[in-house]
Amino acid sequence: MYYGIKGAVQRNARSQWRFNDKDGRPLSQVSFAHVGRDEEVHSWQGSQICEIGFDELTHFSEYVFFYMLSRNRSVCGVKPFVRATCNPDADSWVAKFIEWWIDQKTGYPIPERSGKIRWMMRRNNTIIWADSKDELIERFNLTTEEEQQEPKSVTFIASSVYDNKILLKQDPGYLANLKALAHVEQERLLHGNWKIKPAAGLYFKRTQVGKMLPNVPLDVVKWVRAWDLAATSEDEGGEPAYTAGVLMGKRTNGRYVVADVINRRLSASDVRQTVKMTAAMDIARYKRVRIRLPKDPGQAGKDQAQSYIKFMAGYDVCAIAESGSKEARAEPVAAQWQAGNFDVVIGDWNEEYFSQLESFPASKFKDMADATSSAFTEIENVFDIGGLIT
Repeated sequence: MYYGIKGAVQRNARSQWRFNDKDGRPLSQVSFAHVGRDEEVHSWQGSQICEIGFDELTHFSEYVFFYMLSRNRSVCGVKPFVRATCNPDADSWVAKFIEWWIDQKTGYPIPERSGKIRWMMRRNNTIIWADSKDELIERFNLTTEEEQQEPKSVTFIASSVYDNKILLKQDPGYLANLKALAHVEQERLLHGNWKIKPAAGLYFKRTQVGKMLPNVPLDVVKWVRAWDLAATSEDEGGEPAYTAGVLMGKRTNGRYVVADVINRRLSASDVRQTVKMTAAMDIARYKRVRIRLPKDPGQAGKDQAQSYIKFMAGYDVCAIAESGSKEARAEPVAAQWQAGNFDVVIGDWNEEYFSQLESFPASKFKDMADATSSAFTEIENVFDIGGLIT
C-alpha cells in the first residue's frame, strides 16, 4: 500500500501508516493486516477498531466477520463502521446475507434496492432483519440506551466494471479480459450474478466446437497428452474410476485440437503400461509429445510421481500437483472452447467425450474433463524441466 500524501508516514512492516498535520503532529493512523484462518481472529482480542475494511468479503467466513464486528468499537470520536467489497459467490454466506438486495430468480442486483438501508440484529447465530431500527427496538423490547444500540444498519451497493470509469480509461483491455472468461465466471465477475453456479452445459457444448476434422492437422506446433489416473479395474467391484488421457495440440494459427482421447477402467499396473504404450505410439505418430501426469499431495504423491518419472525414462514427462477445484481448473479451457477455438478429430471416442464434457461438473465421472483441463494448462505453459518434481 502506498499513500502519495504529504504527511503520510509508514511506521513499520505491518503496513501501518500515520497521518500528521503540517507541524508533524499525529492526526490519525491506518493499519493493514489479514485474517487468513478463523482462529487468527483471537489475536485481535482486546482491539478497538473504529473502521474495519474487508477486501473480498466472500473469502472470509461468517465467523470471522461477526467476530471482527465485535472489535468495531472506539472512543476516538469516529463512529465505528465496517466496509466490505465482494464479488458474487452463490455458495458463500454473503449471498444469504445480502439476499434482500438480489433478485432470487435472476441472481442480479435489484436496481431500486441498491443503497437502500436495512436494519439487523443477530441473536443465537440467527440474523433478524427489519426495515427500520424502531421496528427491531419494538419487537425485542429494547428499553435501555445500550440495548437500543444493538440494531445495526446494513446496505448493499451494486456496482460493475462499467462504474469504474478511471480503470476503463487507463486499462481498456481489462473489459476484454472479463469478456474472455468462461460463462460462469463471466456471469459472476462481469455481470454480477449471485445465483449462477457451475452446472451441466455451462462449460462445454459440442455445438461450440469449431470443426470436426477427418484427419489430424499437420500444422500442430505443440502436443500434450495429459492423464487423469485411476487404479481400480472394472472387475474389482464397487464403482471403478476411469483413467483418461487427452491428446491436445496447439496449431500455428493459435487454434487448439483434441486429436485423441483414451478412457478406460484399469488396474494400477495396467494404468502404467497404458501410459507408457500410449507415449510410444504418440511419439511414433507426432514426433514430440509432452506427457503430463497428476501428482497427489503429500509424500506418497511425491514418491509416486518420482516412480512414474523413472518408469517413463526417455519420454518428455512431468508430474504436476493440481490446485483449486475441478471447476476452477476448467475455466481457462472452457473459455477457449466456448469461443469456438477448439477443433476435434473425428473418432469413435467422440460421443463419450462430448457427453462427459457437456454434463461437467454434474456428472459422476469427470476424468476426461480433468485431463482436458490439465492438457490445456500444460500446453499454455513454458516447458520447464525444473517443474517436473517438487
